[in-house]
Amino acid sequence: MPSVLVVGYDPQAIPGVDAQALRGALDRELARFGEHGIDAAMALVVFDESAEPTLVASLAERPWDVVVVGGGIRKTEQLLPLFEQIVNLIRRHAPQAAIAFNTSGGDSVEAAQRRL
Repeated sequence: MPSVLVVGYDPQAIPGVDAQALRGALDRELARFGEHGIDAAMALVVFDESAEPTLVASLAERPWDVVVVGGGIRKTEQLLPLFEQIVNLIRRHAPQAAIAFNTSGGDSVEAAQRRL
């Protein structure tokens, strides 16, 4: 069974957002992976000193086939340093994994399928 790690920005750390609703949407997307025969997990990070150890622990959990980097991290100009850090950590800690990018939390399955 293929394995996918989805890296996203922690909804709890986004001011003015209904974090519970966003987390619910992310969990529904994670469940969709199972419907497509893909084993998936999620790593939620924030832009602080905890980002690297959080992501490294998730990347080291298993040999991922694909790592999907969420649009919330890529599309937010202030998060460009975090995006760069994530890409380099993927290269270093999961070199076997393809890297995919979603456009929203609702198309992570399709992003991963492009690389599987």
